[in-house]
Amino acid sequence: TQEGNYDLVGNNMPVFFIQDAIKFPDLIHAVKPEPHHEMPQAASAHDTFWDFISHTPESTHKIMWAMSDRAIPRSYRMMEGFGVHTFRLINAKGEGRFVKFHWKPVLGMAQVTWEEATLISGKDPDFHRRDLWEAIETGNFPEWELGLQIVEEKDEHKFDFDLLDPTKIIPEELVPVEIVGKMTLNRNPDNFFAETEQVQFNPGHIVPGMDFSNDPLLQGRLFSYTDTQLIRLGGPNFHEIPINRPVAPVHNNQRDGFMRQTINRGQTSYEPNSLNGNFPLQAKAKEGGFVSYTQRMDGHKVRARSKSFFDHFSQATMFYQSQTPIEQEHIAQALEFELGKVETPEIRERYVAILNEVDGELAARVAEGLGISVSKLPANVNQNIPADGNPADFQPIKKKGKLKVSDALSIVKNAKLGVKTLKAAILCADGVDGDSLAHIQDALKKAGAMGVIVAPRMGFVKTDKGKAVKIDFSLLNCASVLFDAVYIPDGPESAETLQEFGTAHHFIQEAYRHCKTIGAAGDAGALAKGIIHGCPEGRDANLQEDVGLVLGEEKGSADKFIKAFGKKRHWNRRDADRPEAGALK
Repeated sequence: TQEGNYDLVGNNMPVFFIQDAIKFPDLIHAVKPEPHHEMPQAASAHDTFWDFISHTPESTHKIMWAMSDRAIPRSYRMMEGFGVHTFRLINAKGEGRFVKFHWKPVLGMAQVTWEEATLISGKDPDFHRRDLWEAIETGNFPEWELGLQIVEEKDEHKFDFDLLDPTKIIPEELVPVEIVGKMTLNRNPDNFFAETEQVQFNPGHIVPGMDFSNDPLLQGRLFSYTDTQLIRLGGPNFHEIPINRPVAPVHNNQRDGFMRQTINRGQTSYEPNSLNGNFPLQAKAKEGGFVSYTQRMDGHKVRARSKSFFDHFSQATMFYQSQTPIEQEHIAQALEFELGKVETPEIRERYVAILNEVDGELAARVAEGLGISVSKLPANVNQNIPADGNPADFQPIKKKGKLKVSDALSIVKNAKLGVKTLKAAILCADGVDGDSLAHIQDALKKAGAMGVIVAPRMGFVKTDKGKAVKIDFSLLNCASVLFDAVYIPDGPESAETLQEFGTAHHFIQEAYRHCKTIGAAGDAGALAKGIIHGCPEGRDANLQEDVGLVLGEEKGSADKFIKAFGKKRHWNRRDADRPEAGALK
C-alpha cells in the first residue's frame, strides 16, 4: 500500500487446530516424524499426531477440513483462501468493526481424489507449481476476489460461538461475504530465491485503517513471526531486502543494525533532541502515522480460556453435514486411511469416539473400516477438564446451532461450470483422422481449455493425410491424473494401435474411475467402450446414461464433449466402496 506493507497471512482453510498459541510447540512436535525412526516424513498418519489430536478436541473442526477434499485442490488457482482470524477495520472516525478476510477463486473451486493426489505426487511432484507457473506464463492469470465478512462491535456476542475463536467460522448464511476487490497474479518471479524464498510475511505488519482483535492465537502469532524471520533470514533489517521493501518510503528511525542497507545521514537518531530541531519525529495520525484502536478493557487477567471457546463439535458437525454424499465418503476414507496407520488401538478408538460426537454415521463408517467394535468406544471424550473438577467448566460441550447445513462449505455444491484453463489429454497414434484431431483442438482452444497430445511415443504423430503433429507426452512419461479429461479422435488405424497398448487401456480406465469426462469420435468410440467395460467400475454400468461419456459420435462430438467436460466431474458414476454403515446408537 502507499502507507507501507500489510501482510494478510492466511491459509486455504479458515480454521486452525488450536485456540491458544501456547499449544503451537505441542502441535508441531506431535506432527513431526516419530523420533525413534524419523518416520513418516511430511505426513500426519502416525501415532503421535493422532494421540495429541485425540486429546485436543478443539481440533475437531479443523480435522474435518483437513480430511476433506479442501486439502487436495485441483490447483492453487482453484482454492479459497482465508485470513483465519478475526481482525478489525477502523474508519476515519476511529470506529472499529470486526472483519474476516476471504479470497474467492474466480475459476471456482475444484479438487482431486485421494488416489489422484498420491499418483500425481509420483508422476509430477511439481504439479501445483507447474500449473501455477504455466497459467501465468500463458496469460491465463490466476484471479481471486477479496471478500469481507463485517460484524458490528455491538453484534460480537450474538452468535452461538465466540467470534475470537480461531477454530470457528462465521457461516456465510449468517454474515454474507461482500466482494470488495480482486487480486491477479500477472507475472512469474524472475528469480525464485530473491522474490519468494526471502519474503518475510508477518501478521503484525498492518497499516492505518486496520488493527487486531483479541483472538489469543493471533496475539501469539504477532510475537512469534518476527522471531521466526529473525532466525530464518539471518538477523534484523530483513524488511530492507528488495522483495520486502515497501513501495513507499517508510522511516522507522532504526540505524546501524546488522545487515542494514540504508545509509542514514545526520547526527541524531533519537527523539526528543535539540541538535536537529527534534527530528526525526514520530508521525501523528493526521500526518499518516499509525494509531492503535482505542478499546476499553475490564476484567481479571487469568491464564485460562473463555467458556465461550468450549464448543468443539457443533461446527465440525455442520461442516460434515454440509458436504454432498461423495464428499462425506471422501472424509470417511481419509480418516480411515490416517487412523489405519496408527499402531496404538486406544488412540484409534479414542478418535472414533470423538467422531461419534460429530456424526454417528461418520463414526460408524470409520469404525467399520478400522475393525473397531462400537461397544468398546470410550464413553466420555471430555478432555481438558479443569483442575478444580467443577462440572460446569468441563469441556468440550456441544450447542444446538442455528445452522445445520451451510452450502458454502461444499466444493461440489459450489462448482462452476466451464473448461477455462483446464487441460484435456488428446489420446492418439499414427493414422489419426486429421480433421477429427483439428476439430477437437480448435473446440478446446475456443472454449479456453488446453488440448495436449498424448501418444505411445514422443516425436510426431502422422495423420491419415500425412501431416506431422507434435506430440506433447508419451504414455510412458505422463498419466491421466495430470489431465482433467480425455478425448480420442477418430481414425481406425490410430484406434487399432492404441488397442495394443496396455498403458492406453490403463489411461482410459483410470480417467473413468476418477469420474472424468471421456470423449471418443467415430471408430475410437468402440475402443473406449470396450476398455471401460473392462474396468471393474464400468462392467455393470449403463454407459448410455453417463453424460460424462461422449462415445462414437462423429458430428458434434467435440461440442458435446466440451459441454460434458464443463461439469468437471461425474460423481454419480462412482459408487461407494462399501455399503453405508448404520449410525451408532
